Amino acid sequence: MAKPTGEQFEITRGTARAVITEIGAGLRAFEVGGVPYVDAFPEDAKPPKAAGQVLLPWPNRTKNAEWVYEDEKQQLEVTEEARGNAIHGLTRHREWQLVEHAESSITFEIEVRDEPGWPVPLHATIEYALAPRELTVTHQVRNDGETEIGVGVGTHPYFRLGDVPTDELTLTLAADRVRPFEDGPQLPYADEQDVDGTEYDLREGRILGGCDFDTTFGGLAPGEDGRHHHLLSYQDKLLEVWTGPDFKWVQVFTPADLVGRGRAVAIEPMTCPADALNSGTDLIRLAPGDTWTGDWGVQVHP
Repeated sequence: MAKPTGEQFEITRGTARAVITEIGAGLRAFEVGGVPYVDAFPEDAKPPKAAGQVLLPWPNRTKNAEWVYEDEKQQLEVTEEARGNAIHGLTRHREWQLVEHAESSITFEIEVRDEPGWPVPLHATIEYALAPRELTVTHQVRNDGETEIGVGVGTHPYFRLGDVPTDELTLTLAADRVRPFEDGPQLPYADEQDVDGTEYDLREGRILGGCDFDTTFGGLAPGEDGRHHHLLSYQDKLLEVWTGPDFKWVQVFTPADLVGRGRAVAIEPMTCPADALNSGTDLIRLAPGDTWTGDWGVQVHP
């Protein structure tokens, strides 16, 4: 019987190991020295709650699965039926084509064309590359159409520090702004606000026990290297999620149970926030023939 995520591809470098799926080109596993740093799921299972998936050509939600391109209404497929939205793009359930598979790196590509509600063809690639204690993910998107288009890119990894319970981890985000999630129909995000004085101020770190996030953070402060740095820590254990300059947003999601291990935490790099196809906020503008490149990564600190 075919696996729900297709063929599984392993890459290694020293004691670092990652597993990438054919369908969705998603990150199913990442470990160093046998210690898991993402919440893996069985290879004969579907990715739970979008685990490890690539979100292209938009991350998060598009309200009512509708948007307007060059004065024409576009109707996307409704993929979040409970709220009537389109969520997480067009490629996470499709087969990506293998371009190159080396010992410590792998590259896939996909064409986005002839999709309901998406008027301009795109070509996208993703490369996963291992260093001894680090995984770097590089995205490219090219406009293969005849008119300009705005796109967004994101990913949906759930991180862990070995067997430490999620509620005991401390999350530190380099984020000054927040768009909280609110219960309600359609696109339930509140207006953007400063994190000062709120439960969403994670700049100095906060233990995840008692937190309930499905929350978009912006206003990311870059480090001296121009990257944004987010940290997950416990005692002397530290995992760094870094994102390149174009990944100006990050979604934090803490579902109660992911793969039977209990609470989980997703730290989702995104180039734009929810409903960016309608608002235009931080969309990557691609003229015909233009290519965008951006990257993010995860590093285990000893």
